[in-house]
Amino acid sequence: MRLEFTPEDEAFREEVAQWMRLHLGGRFAPLRHRGGAGDDDALVPLRKEWERELSAGRWTCVAWPQEWGGRGLTIERQLLFHEEYARAGAPGRIGHIGEGLIGPTLLALGTEAQKARFLPAIAAGTAYWCQGYSEPGAGSDLANVQTRAVPEPDGGGWRIHGQKVWTSWARESDWIFVLARSEPGSSGQRGLSLLLLPLAQPGIEIRPIRQITGGAEFNEIFFDGARAAAGDVVGRPGEGWAAAMALLGFERGASTLGQQMQFAGELELVIRAAKANGAAQDPHLRGRIAQAWSGLRVMRYNALRMLSGPQDGSLRPEAMIYKYYWSNWHRDLGKLALDVLGIEGDVRSDDPVRSRLQHMALYARADTIYAGSNEIQLNLIAERALGMPRARRPTASG
Repeated sequence: MRLEFTPEDEAFREEVAQWMRLHLGGRFAPLRHRGGAGDDDALVPLRKEWERELSAGRWTCVAWPQEWGGRGLTIERQLLFHEEYARAGAPGRIGHIGEGLIGPTLLALGTEAQKARFLPAIAAGTAYWCQGYSEPGAGSDLANVQTRAVPEPDGGGWRIHGQKVWTSWARESDWIFVLARSEPGSSGQRGLSLLLLPLAQPGIEIRPIRQITGGAEFNEIFFDGARAAAGDVVGRPGEGWAAAMALLGFERGASTLGQQMQFAGELELVIRAAKANGAAQDPHLRGRIAQAWSGLRVMRYNALRMLSGPQDGSLRPEAMIYKYYWSNWHRDLGKLALDVLGIEGDVRSDDPVRSRLQHMALYARADTIYAGSNEIQLNLIAERALGMPRARRPTASG
């Protein structure tokens, strides 16, 4: 990964910036800086229009091969695209799960029929996906999933029974990929399958979960005999754990740099608020702001290191520390934001800066829990990145 860019790369950066200036206006102007942390359910119909606008400019799926609707960009140019996208204040991508998670997984592990069926609609911004992983008893301990996939007697497909929870954008999505137990009596990582299901079918009930921020982008989903076609299993039946882990590896791709640009925007709002209300004169708060700035730079350089390797869904050591690092940094930024706002941070407000920082601070409390809690992340780092032995449980005899 280069830390400096060629004149050709910088010309590409300007191409992206110019396109955003021309298109992120008019009817799309209300989308600026929307759809971020704690704001994921904002302006969904207009954000879907924006996805189609991006597709018309060939700015969706920029990392994908051209034959599947992408641009086949190098890692460096993917970085530039995501940075300029965030710098322009463009909205959170409601197509992210399709483009950044299931799409790359199908490119790596899917059949040709699956690629032809699903990838064009993702690239066109006309089909939206959500993720069916977590369950009430299988959050950080994902291998404990109990949702069942039962084969139909004629071998024509699968019937799904169970529950998923914390499912982002389920009400706005067309499809869901579900990790389910397909081998009776199996446990842990064995006997799982990753299946693709349309959401508009009998046997699926979606219930929104109201959050402390007032929004409800998360949902719980109940499956009572919903059907997945026989050809809609990713990889071999019973080997879904490998597919699920590859998908999570793609989650730590180049879009993480766009996430960091959103974080940078939030830090700028904290600094703006500190200057406006005088909190910037407090030496302790100034020191914490400086630490946040430094931490964001550390995050960027680790991401560049992470992206310098193969983008095949594998989790290299530098990728395995990423979630733990950013989630703790972002949670601490939320604390800093409320301390900068002072007593005003405790009162609801229509002020756009204060309101956005309040939502960010509340939402960031969950960052160290979802997608693998801090404790689980530290175990993974110890065992898989550092090669340390799994901790043994103490026995009654000591």
